[in-house]
Amino acid sequence: QVQLVESGGGLVQSGGSLRLSCAASGFTFRVYGMNWYRQARGKERELVAHISSNGGSTNYADSVKGRFTISRDNSKNTVYLQMNSLKPEDTAVYYCHAPTKNYWGKGTLVTVSS
Repeated sequence: QVQLVESGGGLVQSGGSLRLSCAASGFTFRVYGMNWYRQARGKERELVAHISSNGGSTNYADSVKGRFTISRDNSKNTVYLQMNSLKPEDTAVYYCHAPTKNYWGKGTLVTVSS
């Protein structure tokens, strides 16, 4: 059974940091690129970051470039999103996504207070 389980969300002040984790199981994690998406209340879900299967290539939305870092540990079947210099507009539910298989996690809420 495929599972993507996000963790690490919470409440943080503007300018603070959080690290999200996504633990994968039930599929061959190491061969798939992975995404982090987010969805703010009343807005469409947007792609935040992508990482290739071996971690050698990453891409970011312009809104988070220079502040967020996506990484992965294939030995732990886990993908991470390090979020620094957080802003209130980063408040959203963050989702882990395996694009090739279209697997989604249930999300973790990040709230950034001003």
